[in-house]
Amino acid sequence: MSRAAKRERQTGETEIRLELDLDGDPGASSAATGVGFLDHMLDLLARHGKLELRVQASGDLETGAHHTVEDVGIVLGQALDEALGDRAGIRRYGSALVPMDEALAECAIDISGRPHCVFRAELPKASIAGFETELVEEFFNAVANSAKLTLHVSVRYGTNVHHMIEAAFKAFARALRVAVSIDPEETGVPSTKGTLND
Repeated sequence: MSRAAKRERQTGETEIRLELDLDGDPGASSAATGVGFLDHMLDLLARHGKLELRVQASGDLETGAHHTVEDVGIVLGQALDEALGDRAGIRRYGSALVPMDEALAECAIDISGRPHCVFRAELPKASIAGFETELVEEFFNAVANSAKLTLHVSVRYGTNVHHMIEAAFKAFARALRVAVSIDPEETGVPSTKGTLND
């Protein structure tokens, strides 16, 4: 069964086209959002998550990157939700602890059907090539809500904000990689309710 999805979203602020394949060419990625740092994070999400991910976005960057970053997160979450289907056979849970030089981040995921995001990171207020650091939380919130994930992301410490954010994305990617993987010992949906879609 294919675990892939194509999603589009068009608003007065952004236009997003995204393709995701959980079992495609591992790490294959092309991201063109107009926000260079976001493209970098999406590329490493694909690489460390072993996903095939293609993203094209255009948005009202003259007002800042907020709408583009949030809407890419929404569409990525929608595609992930669709690609997972009924969730049969998945491991469901995943976690990762990732260092990036002086920074350390961790992520825990439950593909629960219950959207909730806890983001804890004391990121210095800064702009990295037009990407404001507060947008990291907006991105993860958008993904969690649209994919119906219980998502906990934290940066334990760090001094270089680029490293702190990169560690967070890598931890998310590594945790997601485990959570969406197929468990050969799981014969159905890993829930006593019988569903992870609600």
